Amino acid sequence: MRNPFRRTYTDPELALLEFFSQVQFFESLRPTEMVRFLPGIHFRKYVRDEVVFFRNDPSQAIYILKKGEVSLNIDIKDNFEKILEVKKGGAFGENCFLPDTRRIYTAIVQSEEADLILIPNYIIQEIFESNPKIKAKMMTSLAEFYNNNNKRLFNSYRSSFGFFNLAQMFE
Repeated sequence: MRNPFRRTYTDPELALLEFFSQVQFFESLRPTEMVRFLPGIHFRKYVRDEVVFFRNDPSQAIYILKKGEVSLNIDIKDNFEKILEVKKGGAFGENCFLPDTRRIYTAIVQSEEADLILIPNYIIQEIFESNPKIKAKMMTSLAEFYNNNNKRLFNSYRSSFGFFNLAQMFE
């Protein structure tokens, strides 16, 4: 017998929860935890060469790539150097999980179009305040993400013999 008090989800909600379960920062959450983010989600379309955000912008949202490609770049003088290309299911802008942060790289759309899901920082912080288990899971995921980046950084530096290129981190 079906529980009449149990929430049911629409097909689009179920599809979104399934998609989120494949995204690094959300994969450790149960569907009942992921669903808390659904009311705060925004969908946005971008076109080639459109900037999603610049380095030093306030970290106001996390972005999840539904379709397309986005490059993450650092600016060196008047040029951008690509450090990573994000593809479908990838998330970026992860430092928005931390309060009062600024972007450390610039995100630029590389494909003809990109469909992004964004979750504003204030929604994330409200969820973190009301549910410490969700916060703990997501902050653990963030720590793992930063740990893996540090490993790549140090391995790249070791193999560079004094000629360091950040793009080597992701090869």
